[in-house]
Amino acid sequence: MDKIVDTIAALGVPGLILLVAMAISGWAGAAAITSALAMLGGPFGMLGGIAMLGVLSLIAKGIAQYGFERLFENVVIELRKQGKTKSDIEREVLRYPISRELKLKIKEYLNNLA
Repeated sequence: MDKIVDTIAALGVPGLILLVAMAISGWAGAAAITSALAMLGGPFGMLGGIAMLGVLSLIAKGIAQYGFERLFENVVIELRKQGKTKSDIEREVLRYPISRELKLKIKEYLNNLA
């Protein structure tokens, strides 16, 4: 078990996400990996799931290095440079299929930015 834990820990946050996705898939073995990656990939299937794990790795590294608030603020600044207003960003967030609590938290962070 120590070897398995070391391997998953080496993957970091994406490893945890893959582990949880595999657990909730209802499958075992290779079928669990396949269905978990497909679930994470959404309409892009397994390849999208692999890409999502890569993106999650970058995000986790950024949060560890700079902190969530600073990363969040800079992403919003970049979106504003692309021509989006705070209300545009907020409207997009409200349309996403995420929990109400997460939507409210993102809205709160947006409102706290200058």
